[in-house]
Amino acid sequence: MSARFDPTILEALEAALPPLRERAERALEAALPAADAHPTGIHEAMRYAVLGGGKRMRPILVYATGQALDHTGRALDAPACAVEMIHAYSLVHDDLPAMDDDDLRRGQPTCHRAYDEPTAILVGDALQARAFELLADGEREGAPAPAARAGMVHALARAAGSGGMVGGQAIDLAAVGRQLDAAELEDMHIHKTGALIRASVQLGALASGPTCAATLNALDRYAKCVGLAFQIHDDVLDVEGDADALGKEQGADAARDKPTYPSILGLRQSRELAERLAGDAIDALADLGPGADVLRGLAAYCIQRQA
Repeated sequence: MSARFDPTILEALEAALPPLRERAERALEAALPAADAHPTGIHEAMRYAVLGGGKRMRPILVYATGQALDHTGRALDAPACAVEMIHAYSLVHDDLPAMDDDDLRRGQPTCHRAYDEPTAILVGDALQARAFELLADGEREGAPAPAARAGMVHALARAAGSGGMVGGQAIDLAAVGRQLDAAELEDMHIHKTGALIRASVQLGALASGPTCAATLNALDRYAKCVGLAFQIHDDVLDVEGDADALGKEQGADAARDKPTYPSILGLRQSRELAERLAGDAIDALADLGPGADVLRGLAAYCIQRQA
């Protein structure tokens, strides 16, 4: 690990993560329709797709950004849930036979295996709609001002659409069986994974109230670096990770002949690049105080996690 990483930030993160994950779980549980609400089949499947575990990296980034800006109020819950619902919907759709055709997600059958393909498609559609409903709702407790809510809707829509996550998935599908260079692979991941991670930080900042331009720019630099480092480490884990820890099949990318950082750069250079990006993310927060330590810890965690 680089000298830029203070070992104490991971120790602090270990203490901070459980309550942040618990907050995210409680908020998601409350934000999703009840399983017994009509129509029960789709609502049960939505809860299955979202509440089945996961790292909760994106909602935690929302909360950690609020903490860095000295804001921990209820206004953060809706954007934390919204970004996780968009992420969950993308996984449900990516797992479909028409896309990646996966059988396992988070250690359990994928949504279309647990239910069926039409239900899985509708689950993704419903989660996307619910995400934007949450952000737009001005009646919820702690809802920010209308301008902030509009900004959050815009930021998440941009990150989730063809200029972000969906566009990245389209690039990914078109790249199967092709040899991409490092710049093309980076472009794909900036869209597919990085856009939603960047949006998580933006949502946390917007929900926290007015923030100076210099701080917003620093947070954006942080998010860009973390998003790419996170994906590079995912590619590394697909090669050398443990299937039980990952909760999905190991080596799936190679089996599908999908381009990855290890296939282009090799494992050692991929690890080095992820470490360099995580260090750059931490450096971007140099002017923020101890309140940003969870963000710093997340940068280090994203390249040390085993799942």
